[in-house]
Amino acid sequence: MNMRAPRGTQDILPGTSEKWQYVEQQLIELSRRYNYKEIRTPIFEHTELFQRSVGDSTDIVQKEMYTFTDRGDRSITLRPEGTASVVRSFVQNKLFGQPNQPTKLFYIGPMFRYERPQQGRMRQFVQFGVEALGSNDPSVDAEVMALAMNAYQGLGLTSLKLVLNSLGDHESREAHKDALVRHFEPHKNELCSDCQLRLEQNPLRVLDCKKDKDHPAMESAPSILDYLNGESRKYFEDVKNHLQAMGIDYVIDANLVRGLDYYNHTAFEIMSDADGFGAITTLSGGGRYNGLVEEVGGPETSGIGFAMSLERLLMALEAEGIELPIEESLDCYVVALGEEAEQEAVRLTYNLRNAGIQADKDYQGKKMKGQFKAADRLNAKYVVVLGERELEQNAATVKNMVSGDQFELPLEEITGYVKQELDGRE
Repeated sequence: MNMRAPRGTQDILPGTSEKWQYVEQQLIELSRRYNYKEIRTPIFEHTELFQRSVGDSTDIVQKEMYTFTDRGDRSITLRPEGTASVVRSFVQNKLFGQPNQPTKLFYIGPMFRYERPQQGRMRQFVQFGVEALGSNDPSVDAEVMALAMNAYQGLGLTSLKLVLNSLGDHESREAHKDALVRHFEPHKNELCSDCQLRLEQNPLRVLDCKKDKDHPAMESAPSILDYLNGESRKYFEDVKNHLQAMGIDYVIDANLVRGLDYYNHTAFEIMSDADGFGAITTLSGGGRYNGLVEEVGGPETSGIGFAMSLERLLMALEAEGIELPIEESLDCYVVALGEEAEQEAVRLTYNLRNAGIQADKDYQGKKMKGQFKAADRLNAKYVVVLGERELEQNAATVKNMVSGDQFELPLEEITGYVKQELDGRE
């Protein structure tokens, strides 16, 4: 029997989980500042949701989804991305009818894709993402990109590059698609089997192929920017002007396309230029989508969003040598000697915790020396010692593990004293 974690998954153990918690709290606080509210959607959805929203021609739907039939003979899929579920909830719960629009949401949670595991790319991975639904204002596009950049910069990352493109409106995209078909058709037999199919289903995705990226036809492929109509061109200029007003640098990449079928107008990725980050430099990506809300049964509503992998974010922090300010210590450790002292230690530890103090005690019957060693390993700030002599006097010895000072206090004063001292350190 194989009792190891499935390939492409990982255990996040104490010592590492604190980094995840810190990063998640920073992202939640950043979302609050931008007035985005948290949404939590099911980990699995009806398969049709992703077929209709993500697109039948995408690698996600064709190759990467974890799909199964439940006991009710329904096709169910573990969510491979977050946008479709958020939009489904937006429609189902009629969030479009709320007075404050656009509806600005964020999510953090696991996603699932069956792909070849490699550094920073797992079969179960965690995404943070935002979606702003209900506005065609290009300043919302700039706001979403600003939030994404702030997320990385707020954690100390500096080797960042915002890459920007426009996919245009429907008219512009159709004109560009026709041009791509005409351009690649003479080379069709030279392309990989996936791209031969993409050329028929979604020619834009040929530009995103990893296998054929060095084919000469890629470099000379028609640029979407040459096919933007007047409205799309103005929209793109407005987005760039808003970024410039915020002092956010960007570079234009006319070949940047998003891997999902529902994007139009703004498309962007944030990449890491850090040495040693790896061959796959993309940290996050997103863009604007129209038609997705209607596709899942809602009213005509535009949206924009992005998603970032927390695994890749932590990789980027490591590549830049950034240490997160995580304090690995314990507020107070209670040492007990004897049965009566053990009973009092249980009560005192409980009271300390109820007062908001991080407290612990021995659970292995160790001698006093062993208990002090445990306190040292836990980097305890204070140790409270309970013994027969102390109990006879209804007192305990308190030791400051930083200064080494120690003195006796009445038992009823211990909790208040430790709390006051800890609050004074903050």
